[in-house]
Amino acid sequence: MRILLVEDDELLGEGTRKGLIQDGYTVDWVKDGALADQALKTEKFDLVVLDLGLPKMPGISVLQFMRDRGDSTPVLILTARESIEERVKGLDTGADDYLTKPFDLYELLARLRALQRRFASRAAPLLVHGDISLDPASHTVNYKGEPINLSRREFALLHVLLENAGRVLSREHLTQSLYGWGEEVDSNALEVHVHNLRKRFGQDFIRTVRGIGYTIERSKDSK
Repeated sequence: MRILLVEDDELLGEGTRKGLIQDGYTVDWVKDGALADQALKTEKFDLVVLDLGLPKMPGISVLQFMRDRGDSTPVLILTARESIEERVKGLDTGADDYLTKPFDLYELLARLRALQRRFASRAAPLLVHGDISLDPASHTVNYKGEPINLSRREFALLHVLLENAGRVLSREHLTQSLYGWGEEVDSNALEVHVHNLRKRFGQDFIRTVRGIGYTIERSKDSK
């Protein structure tokens, strides 16, 4: 899952970025509102963590412009502004959740998982597809009742495919979900990850849609 982190405080931003990456997210970090607005216009993210007190453009404007463009990406506002009025304004402008500084990283991660479930219309914490069970909180995968060890990016790819079961996801979307700005990506990196997952779960588990990308079929057991 790819997150846009918008935070101008260097120390807090770096700590948050490291914590999100350690939890398996792909993180792109910008430090002012204008850069955030540009990034959101040109690229696709799964979640946005947005500070309000930003240079060049306030966070509330970034959020307003997003929603005006029809961008429904889930947004968690992260700010030191604690007044009820500020919270109400943020939520009424289109934010999906609100967390005040200082905050606990584990609470932030739990709230982001909740946003992912809500956005996917999924109430259950586990992603279940046939004999596969994926737990985003513990970063564990079980197949036919046995634990499966996956690399960080294999886990992330499996997660996004299961979250979007029944939808065809483009190569570009999947690659952006796995790799952030500035990371070197081999031309066949995505295909290697897909190959490794097929070895684990069967050759028919991930279907190639020629010229577009990949999909897994929706399962009646998916939740």
